This record gives sequence, structure tokens and C-alpha cells, in this order.
Amino acid sequence: MKTVINIFIALFFATYYSFSQTISNIKKPDFTIAFGSCNKQNSPQPFWKEILKNNPDVFIWGGDNIYGDSDDMSKIANDYKIQNKNSGYQKLKKTIPILATWDDHDYGKNDVGAEWSMKEESQQLFLDFLGVSKDDYRRKQEGVYYSKLFKNEKGSINVIILDTRYFRSKLLKDVTGNKRYVPYKNNIGTILGEKQWKWLEKELDLTTADFNVIVSSIQFLSSEHGWECWGNFPGEVERLKKLIVDKKVKNAMILSGDRHISEFSTTRIPELRYPLVDFTSSGLTHSYSKYSGEVNKNRVGVVISVPSFGVLKFNFDKQKVIMQMRGENNKILQEFVPNYHKN
Repeated sequence: MKTVINIFIALFFATYYSFSQTISNIKKPDFTIAFGSCNKQNSPQPFWKEILKNNPDVFIWGGDNIYGDSDDMSKIANDYKIQNKNSGYQKLKKTIPILATWDDHDYGKNDVGAEWSMKEESQQLFLDFLGVSKDDYRRKQEGVYYSKLFKNEKGSINVIILDTRYFRSKLLKDVTGNKRYVPYKNNIGTILGEKQWKWLEKELDLTTADFNVIVSSIQFLSSEHGWECWGNFPGEVERLKKLIVDKKVKNAMILSGDRHISEFSTTRIPELRYPLVDFTSSGLTHSYSKYSGEVNKNRVGVVISVPSFGVLKFNFDKQKVIMQMRGENNKILQEFVPNYHKN
């Protein structure tokens, strides 16, 4: 019986996953996304030139794009100014489009959510940082959620930027002291808030893209570590899974940051023909160098605890995405190739 189970597991992974720590033998991808998070504006930033070596079509900030942590908006504005003056980042901005969400440190205060008193002012500075025009609808919208469709002659990718800060309920502290936070029960609390959920439902209902890339500043599938994550609000996790299923979303995947480590997490949802992947890439200037291990039942591969950035290379004809963690000198630290399907 044990042999049969082992064979089944082997076939399962062979069917749905391809995992390696070496570069895949591929031709020029049809579309490339680079992304990263956790970037200290006053620290050395060696990755911008390495990111450009991958010829990305877009770069996505995953949050903590600066470390502002202040209710003094002049300080936040100055921190963004410092980041925008970085020569490597300036070159990136002149080369490709940049999309972004925020996380707690650029939002203004560690681990804070909807209760943050300066969120409206902080949002305007965030949009200034991205060069968003003064008449753009996001200037009047509550929260920084946004989507953008990228399309070429081969196919299309819809990038859906979520805001996991503006509406998020307060976190539930662990009174035992074993962890920082614990999950709410009975579907209490929210991450996205009803306004954003309604927007997301419409977005997923209308999308016809070949791939749908959902950007969340915090991890979606890794939930046992006791830090910030979607798992602190289990009802929100199930709601997003159900929404992806109900709207028959093609080839959805999640990009996340926050943790100062990089890892691949994945789960099977019976109604989906593909695995749901959460690719965490963090951080760009610093990492959890003292990392010694933590449980993640959904992890594929190993945790990378040195600074790194993420790269996704898309092939539309084969419905293939090569996901790579890259580090110093553009070296591949880990690679993961989930199997997607034409719907």
C-alpha cells in the first residue's frame, strides 16, 4: 500500500509541477515580469541592473517600497524622493512600466491596517511616487488597488494589484506569546473590505486574459508562521479561492512579499485545472538572515533567506510560466515551473 501511495505522489508532482535549481533551456519568453519587495531607500540597491538583465516587460513593487514608518508625511515624502533619486531605479523607470502596491512600512506604520490615521495622506504620496496623474481615478478612490492588462501578439496578462492595508481589520494578537498573531474564527474580520471585494469580483468576472497575476503584499498560502498573512483571516482566504473558481479565472497566480524571505507555496483546488501558486519574493535590500526554519505545509522547494528578486517568464503557446528567484549577479537561486492549461 505504501508503494502505491508513493507512486501516486510521484505522479501527482510530475503532472502538476516541475521543480529545479537550475536554469531552464528556453528561448526568448513572450512576456517577462520582474517583482520584489522590502526595499530600504537609504541602503545599497544592487538589483536594479540585475533585474534589467532579464529584459522584463514590467516591474512590480510588492510593498515596503520604502521604509517610512512615520505619521510625519514630510518624512514619507522625502523617503520617496530618496528612492526616486536612486540612479539604478531611475534607469529602470525609464526602461519599463512600473506597477506597485504598498505594505505597512510605506503605508506608514508597522503591521497597521484600516485604523491608520494617516492613510488618506499616505495614499496621495504613494501615487505621487508612481507618477500617477492628479486627475486619475485612484486619487479619489479609497485604497491603491488597480489593474492593468498587458497584451501582445502572442497573448495577454492581467495584473491585479490588491491593497491589503487600507481596509484590513486589526490583527488578533496571540495572548500565549507563542506567535505574534493568531487567526480569527467564524469569518470575523476582513483584509480587502467590501468595496475592494466588489471591485475584485467584477475584475475577475470580466477578465479574459491568458494569465491573471494577483499581487498581494502579504502571503496568501503560507499561514502557520504567526506573522502577517491572509491566514489570519481564514474566511478571506476561502473567499478568494471560491471567487477564482466561480469566475473560472484562467491561470491565476499570486505574487507576495513582506517576509524578508523568498519561497514558493502551492495548493490544489479541486475545481481548478491548475495549481494555485503563491510566489513570495522578499527582500530587495535586506533579508531574514537568521532564518532557521518554519512550517509551511504548502511550500515547494526551500526557503531562500538572502536578498533576491522574482522573475516570471511566460510562454503563451505552451501556457508555461517559469518562476525564478534571482540574487547577486542575477544568479538563479531557485526555479519552479507549474503546469498551466489552456481553458
